[in-house]
Amino acid sequence: MFLKFIKGVGLKKNIKKCLAQYEPAGMPAKVVTVGLLMDEAWFTDRERVVNEITGYGIKEENISLLVCKKKVSAKEAAQLDYPVYTRKDISTGSKLKKEEIKTFVQTPFDMLISYYDTEKPLLMLATLESQAKFKVGFANVDKRLNDFTIAEGAERYKEYIAELFRYLKILNII
Repeated sequence: MFLKFIKGVGLKKNIKKCLAQYEPAGMPAKVVTVGLLMDEAWFTDRERVVNEITGYGIKEENISLLVCKKKVSAKEAAQLDYPVYTRKDISTGSKLKKEEIKTFVQTPFDMLISYYDTEKPLLMLATLESQAKFKVGFANVDKRLNDFTIAEGAERYKEYIAELFRYLKILNII
C-alpha cells in the first residue's frame, strides 16, 4: 500500500517535470494511422469508438488500441485481443516495462486519441511518451498533453468523434 503511494507520487512528479519540457511534434499531412488510448475504468465501449472512427474513413487495421485497467489477471490479459496495462507495468522510475506498451508508445501514429477525461498518471504517462505526430484529447485533462482538445464527456463518444473529424476536415488533414 505504501509502495503504491510512493510510486504514484514519483510518477506524478516525473510527469510534471516532463510536461515542462514537452514540445509538440507537429501536424501530419494526412491522418492514416490512429492510436487509441482508453481508460476502461470509466468507458468500456471501445468497439463502438473504433466503429465510429472507421465510419469516418480510417481503416480498422490502421487503428491501434491500448487500454488502461485498474486490475487485470494474466489469464484475462491473454484472452484479450488488444494490449492492456496496469500500474504494475510501470517501474518506480516511471518507465514502461511491458513490451506491448513500449511498442504502442514508440509507434509514430499520425494521430493519438487520448480517450480519457480524468487525469490519471498512468494514462498521462502513455500520452506524454507517445511518438504520435498529432495528439487529441479531452479539454478537462492537462492542456499541455494534447495538441488539440475537445470539451465533451467520454460517454458521448459519437459527438466527440464527430466533432474531432469535423475539425480534422477543417484543418485539411483527413
